Amino acid sequence: MFEKFMESYKKVIFVPIIITIIALALITFVGVDQGIELKGGSTAEVQLTSNISPSALQSQLSDSLNTSDVSVYSNGADSNKVTVDISNGINDTTFTSALGDNGKVASFNAIGPVLSQEAMGQVYWALLFAFIFMAITVFIVFREPVPSVAVILAALCDIVIAIGGMALFKIPLSIASVGALLMLIGYSVDTDILLTTRLLKRHDGTVVKRASDAMETGLTMSISAISAMVVLYIVTAFLIPEASTLTSISSVLILGLCADILTTWCMNLTILRVYLERSK
Repeated sequence: MFEKFMESYKKVIFVPIIITIIALALITFVGVDQGIELKGGSTAEVQLTSNISPSALQSQLSDSLNTSDVSVYSNGADSNKVTVDISNGINDTTFTSALGDNGKVASFNAIGPVLSQEAMGQVYWALLFAFIFMAITVFIVFREPVPSVAVILAALCDIVIAIGGMALFKIPLSIASVGALLMLIGYSVDTDILLTTRLLKRHDGTVVKRASDAMETGLTMSISAISAMVVLYIVTAFLIPEASTLTSISSVLILGLCADILTTWCMNLTILRVYLERSK
């Protein structure tokens, strides 16, 4: 199978490119939802005092507060406790009045527009600096422009595809998901550096043989990480729904790691092989 893949290696580079273009279209025309901590709003922990369901409570709060930006999440450990996210800025008195006899407010936190804008600015700077320092490190390690640009391009495509997946599956951009994107930069560069080191730094065997060995190791790493994230997502999404932070992190990493398989072994490998053939 690998031999057939290597025979048509110049064609498979279009697969990650097309997916990246689709992801950019999703980001542009669909957009990525922002979490409460980044767009502002209110979050409340409510202890239910009636038999109302989370969906019914969400409908009631939407009508009482005259807004559709209300989300109610159940607490897996305590069926009588829910988390309420409201995008509109309201105070605790208004929320308590809208809640009525259905529950008691255990905690209420409001995030204003100034703090949310400051948080978004920090998110952009964090991603930018992480990417810049990664790029500098890659250039220092390989000291060749084409392989270095290939590694950076693969990492960039991974981030774009992951964000496009967030837009498609309605995964909000939050502090947790931003942390996952930062982790994804490391995961992506890991496999790309493995491939580039095997092809450029080693000279035993043919290019195809070295690429085959690198792919075997890299796919093992990626599949192991994806499997761990899938288990984490299932546990936190269905068994421990209150652990929404881990759910966001695992879902974003699953998208990014799947994208990394395509960008590393369909795009980066193709660029490196063409580069080595032309260098000879």
